Amino acid sequence: MSKRAGSPPPGGALIKKARSRSPVANQIAISSSNDERQQGLIRTVKRTSSLEAPIISLSGSHGAEILSCRFDPTGQNIAACSADRSVSLWRTYSPNTNYGLLSNIHKAPILDLQWSLISSLLYTASADSTINVIDVATGERVRKLRGHRGIINSLDRTVAGGAGTELIASGSDDGTVRIWEGGDEGSKHPVAIFEVGCPVTSVCWSADGANIYAGALDNEIHVLDLRKNEQVYTLQGHTDTPTSLALSPNGNFLLSSSLSSQTLIHDVRPFSPSPSRVHRVLMGAPAGFENTLLRGAWSKDDGGRRVAVGGADRTVCIWDVDSGKLLYKLPGHKGTVTTVDFHPKEPIILTGSKDGTMLLGEIEPAAAI
Repeated sequence: MSKRAGSPPPGGALIKKARSRSPVANQIAISSSNDERQQGLIRTVKRTSSLEAPIISLSGSHGAEILSCRFDPTGQNIAACSADRSVSLWRTYSPNTNYGLLSNIHKAPILDLQWSLISSLLYTASADSTINVIDVATGERVRKLRGHRGIINSLDRTVAGGAGTELIASGSDDGTVRIWEGGDEGSKHPVAIFEVGCPVTSVCWSADGANIYAGALDNEIHVLDLRKNEQVYTLQGHTDTPTSLALSPNGNFLLSSSLSSQTLIHDVRPFSPSPSRVHRVLMGAPAGFENTLLRGAWSKDDGGRRVAVGGADRTVCIWDVDSGKLLYKLPGHKGTVTTVDFHPKEPIILTGSKDGTMLLGEIEPAAAI
């Protein structure tokens, strides 16, 4: 694990500007052959998004592996966190500026982050057992949440009830899931604590904010009821530790990747037609031997018709949910693909890797598949 040399102060800094060009409707490839008969247009690639190019590399900000990267709710900005203890902020569209680098906001690698759903805040979880609340507009930390006694592997946020209060769930190696009040003000103490009994690797809120799904080292996904303050049931099917959890846009299905290289989609509706609640079993994304927490995601522009998970083979798998068919196996990275996210409005996928870079790539709209 290397440390980034010459890091700017925590207030953030302008790092890099990519050359700006007007977006084009088609990407054209031209032959460079010396034979005049072979020169000319080879093919025209139909563009499906507003990106400057079909594939864009975002690099130069991190000196170690990227562990999580996500679009903000508008799709205009990207945040990434790394083992180098920094968070980078990027523009999604041209000129894809890396407009902020928040350095040394934690004392250990930052394992996960989430954009606030209702304000210009960013939540970060670290191996130093703390959660930071960062004001993206200023780059300043406005709150630090302490309480966990181990590495915090995952966090998620939801807006609870009619009060419009944002809640944060965090899962840790200390075997607990803790619920915190979000925002730039609020108690420093958790509003609820669930004892799972073994290290928690991933957490995810239900659509109504009443339940928390927690993947743990016992290979199960524990369903925790916030109102009852107890576990109500578990989701089984994995033969190794779940590495990430993601809820479908309609709230009916839960995606979980695992260290067994098996990705499951669980039916979490109140009444499931399957006793096991396993809706799909997806193969193709190898977890590797590094025990990395690989983070999957649902597509959003098409209502969740596709899911994606990265792998140790340096590619990203994208499956069709209805058929279970593998649609894409996207190359491009030079290391394990640790994290993926889908753009909220366009057919664009964001990937982060152990090679310290991110890739933005456009895919076919679901209707065209």
